[in-house]
Amino acid sequence: MRRRATRHGDTGVSPGGPRVGFFGLLGSGNIGNDGSFEAVLRRLRSEHPEAVIDAMCMGSERMTGHYGVPAIPLHWYRRDAARRGLWAKVAWLLGKGIDIWRILSWVRRHDLVLVAGAGVLENSLPMRATGVPYAMFLLCASGKLVGTRVAMLSVGATPIKQYAIRSLRNTAARLAYYRSYRDDLSRDVMQQVGAFAKRDPVYTDLVFSFPVPPTPPADPRTIGLGIMAFFGGTDDRRDGQKLHERYIDAMMGFTHWLLDNGYRIRLLSGDTATDDHIIASVLADVQASRPDMPPGLVVANQVSSLGDLLAEIALVDSVVGARYHNVVSGLRLATPTISVGYSRKHDALMEGMGVPEFALSARTVSAQQLIEVFTQLQDRSQDIRRTLEAHRGLKQAITEQQFADLSRLVEPGINEPGGSRDASPQIQSIRNTTERSVAL
Repeated sequence: MRRRATRHGDTGVSPGGPRVGFFGLLGSGNIGNDGSFEAVLRRLRSEHPEAVIDAMCMGSERMTGHYGVPAIPLHWYRRDAARRGLWAKVAWLLGKGIDIWRILSWVRRHDLVLVAGAGVLENSLPMRATGVPYAMFLLCASGKLVGTRVAMLSVGATPIKQYAIRSLRNTAARLAYYRSYRDDLSRDVMQQVGAFAKRDPVYTDLVFSFPVPPTPPADPRTIGLGIMAFFGGTDDRRDGQKLHERYIDAMMGFTHWLLDNGYRIRLLSGDTATDDHIIASVLADVQASRPDMPPGLVVANQVSSLGDLLAEIALVDSVVGARYHNVVSGLRLATPTISVGYSRKHDALMEGMGVPEFALSARTVSAQQLIEVFTQLQDRSQDIRRTLEAHRGLKQAITEQQFADLSRLVEPGINEPGGSRDASPQIQSIRNTTERSVAL
């Protein structure tokens, strides 16, 4: 007979199977977040079919309808553009208080709560303290209070200037039962703020475990172009519109250059809630400026899942993307990729794949710079593919170490994951093998 943990550190689980909950910005349109969740869900269903799984997330309807995971909304109060004035403010404040009880009562019904990947310890894109940071704090504090293990799997972290956001983030991380990071940069950030990160493992992005779809030879004249609704980060609110206009000008200039030079384009989304209208405006601009353009030169298919995104990238010869998981997906398929990044995590990702010279900044990029770097990418395409193939093998092997930790969390025993189990020797051995393969 299994029993549920009644205090922090107890190794018991519930009768009938461990109760595992997913928490966070899932089902709300971000393809990368949902892809990370799906990677973990696949592994749980495969290796722990007895687990009873549900979610508390932003897109509860999608969790239930698309993934078959029972889910409830992350927030009691949902903002409505039609609601303004005093009532909206009162309802919002009331909701923040109600969420304390909702999250606590939900957490206590579980043996394990998972935060699967994503940048939950970042502020690379605009956020407020009362959003994700507050929710993560409530989650981890609830887990500590009722004895439910809260685990952050392969998450990202960045330096944060805003005191309120930073304090909530740091406290949440300290209270979590388990933390692992998707790159050394993230662990270094958390170690500097005293989040006991020194022995936390560094693995890689969970999407590198995602199955690769069949990849027929791609058309060498078709380019995957990922364009996002980029307005800078939390620190850039005053300059957000200027950054957006500069970025769009660069991407539009590059788009027209590709068409002028005989390339076809597949426009790639990364977040259906924010990017699709930007992609639609780019497509409309191209069609308006080239009324005689043959059909099929610029395609913007609906992309609503990581599987859809990988299927689109399988049809292109190279990728130029801004959304983090547009870039990860290109690298996952060993497709020559240029990152037009909005955070240092993009630089860390490209360096980890052996191609740091193809990491550009969305804040400063120009059409001319894109053309020059793209030309280098094309000239070195075959060598780049070999490098990416070797490094993606490394990344995929490392995700197996993360999933070994996951199994220990689901079925806790003598060997505990994370800090008391140092995976670095195995990972270093995998890295050494990869480096030798690349050198050959």
